[in-house]
Order: sequence, then structure tokens, then C-alpha cells
Amino acid sequence: MKACRALVVLSLLLLSGCLVTFREPIPANEAAPIPLLGVWSRVDEWGELRYLDITRAGSNLYKADTYVDNPDNVPSVQSYSFTVAHHGRRWYLSAGLPKRMGANYAIGGFELTQTGELVLFNLDVERIRQAIATGELAGNDVQMPQGQGVLVTSKLDKVFAYLNDPANSDLFVEVARYQRSVP
Repeated sequence: MKACRALVVLSLLLLSGCLVTFREPIPANEAAPIPLLGVWSRVDEWGELRYLDITRAGSNLYKADTYVDNPDNVPSVQSYSFTVAHHGRRWYLSAGLPKRMGANYAIGGFELTQTGELVLFNLDVERIRQAIATGELAGNDVQMPQGQGVLVTSKLDKVFAYLNDPANSDLFVEVARYQRSVP
């Protein structure tokens, strides 16, 4: 259960047991906005205090460490590497998934609000399935330990064009909202 809860932090948690995955990650050729870096916190759906510490891990590579209850709770730490890209009005992040989840990549959205919040979004699985059924995207259903998922096989440029089409504004579902953590 801890691993699933940690995935919420990166908006990669399986919504209704499903996850949209991709064969390729977002290339590490764009820097994240500087305000993304630092420590964020929120109370999760289980009433636990969650911390998210985002740092630079290399040239355009980033690391998110998640902690339960407080940033000094080292045994609870889960670490995820990710890349980012800005397309249209939205920022995206891409993180590799473990082998048990297909070893592909999950892509989510994020936004830094005017009020200083970090909002994380996940792709709506059913809307992506509809896009595959109508031929707007290529892909197929895949079985994952948590349930049925979707593997999108379209190239990322086509995916981003689809995601940024104004007609597709409801493809994302908000999954977490963080506030800047005070040291």
C-alpha cells in the first residue's frame, strides 16, 4: 500500500485501478521551472501528512523524494526520477515505472498556481481509451497488477498535439494539491 500511496505524489497513482503508460519518456531536454524545486506538503486521502522534496538530479533530470509525517522520516522515503516538458498551456512530467507495472513510462501534468500551490494531474484513462478507439491515438489495453491499464504507442509529438488540442481540455484529472512547506 505504501508504494501505491507514494505514486499518488507524482500523479501516477492508478485511478480506478488503471494507469495510462507510454513506451517512451519525455526527453530530458527542458529544464523545470525553478519554483517547482523545494519541499511541498499536503494531507493525503488517508489523513497522512505527505512531503514531496523535488531536487535537480542532473542536467534536466529531477528527483522527487516522498516522506510520510515529516521530512526526517527516512524509512518512509520513496524516490522517483523524472523529466519535464512544457507543451501548450501545461507542464508535463514523465517517470519510469517498475518492471511489475510494465517498465514503461507514466506521464502526468503539473501546474504552479498564482497562489503558490503545486497541482498534479493524471490522464483520464477512459478518455484516452476513447481516443485509441477512434484512432486519434494508437495503443492498447494492458494488464497490470492493480487492474487494466492502457499503453499508448503513439509518438510523443502526436500525444502532446492531442493533449493540447482545446477540444480535449478534459483529459486530465486533478489528483493532488500541495502547498510550499515552511522549513
